[in-house]
Amino acid sequence: MKDIAKRFPGNPLLTPASLQPSIEGLEIACLLNPGVFQYEGKTWLLIRVAERPTQKEGIISFPVLTDTGGISIMEIPTNDPELDAADPRVINYKGLDYLTTLSHLRLVCSEDGIHFYEPEGCPKLTGEGILQTFGIEDCRVTWLENKYYLTFTAVSPNGVGVGLRTTTNWQEFQSHGMMLPPHNKDCTLFEEKIDGKYYALHRPSSVDIGGNFIWLASSPDGIHWGDHRCLLTTRKNSWDSKRIGAGAAPIKTPQGWLEIYHGANEAHQYCLGVFLMDLHDPSKVIARSEEPIMVPSAAYELTGFFGNVVFTNGHIVQPDGDTITVYYGASDEVVCAADLSLAAMLSSLKFDHAQ
Repeated sequence: MKDIAKRFPGNPLLTPASLQPSIEGLEIACLLNPGVFQYEGKTWLLIRVAERPTQKEGIISFPVLTDTGGISIMEIPTNDPELDAADPRVINYKGLDYLTTLSHLRLVCSEDGIHFYEPEGCPKLTGEGILQTFGIEDCRVTWLENKYYLTFTAVSPNGVGVGLRTTTNWQEFQSHGMMLPPHNKDCTLFEEKIDGKYYALHRPSSVDIGGNFIWLASSPDGIHWGDHRCLLTTRKNSWDSKRIGAGAAPIKTPQGWLEIYHGANEAHQYCLGVFLMDLHDPSKVIARSEEPIMVPSAAYELTGFFGNVVFTNGHIVQPDGDTITVYYGASDEVVCAADLSLAAMLSSLKFDHAQ
């Protein structure tokens, strides 16, 4: 496996200690998986903040949003025979799944793309209504048609789907409800329309036949989506054998739309790869990297809340046109950055391994 990522020497750039909890009684367990954009001359991260109550001996406690926007704390004895807490991210209790943390989205910014801080007056984005009572996660940010589109994972007892909000000024947000119903996540929009249509990548999951594959959808207005097509599947005995999902908006190149995506194997190791779509018809995948372009290797990527993970849903195309700075979550706990060469990513593609 060839890793072409040039990690920032100052990684991790942000840790749970970098921000304050949203309310008293909660602690930040993880900062991870930021959406990325540029605004008013700065680099901004719309970062996922995962919180939980301070844990007590013999008790697992976790927060849940009420349908009115308040927070309820659930507590379960660790010795309860109906509790399955093998996964640090999700527990099962009496046949129902719960997240061990409650996530919201928070804005931080930087003049140099390295040193980030939380400016005053920026709103926190939290779950809204009964379809987001377990929080909102892993937002992708796309600048399109003079507004920012925010596509994020919306979680509730009813399932995991894709929520959509838009903004022009990062102070006022319009909610468009559930863009794609459960089970779906890892959704990002293309940064321009193609033949008058909006396009998005997304990741539905099949319970029976099929798998965790990347799909393509189109829309006449950016709100109502259809014409769904399966675009990319997992590969047996490969680094992306278990699940795959889109990262941030595809990068337009003369060769096609280049998408940086994540893949996981049976051991739940998350790596990054790339694939290339036709410029005029993105339903055609014309090339795919055979090996990952980034593999967990640094200590902060191997050990953490959920180790052996690199996961990106945001990047910046630098002015030189070749440097792509990806901001990524490492071990589901901290935020890091690395530079990738566009030329090197294109060179990693195999045109006979597109599916």
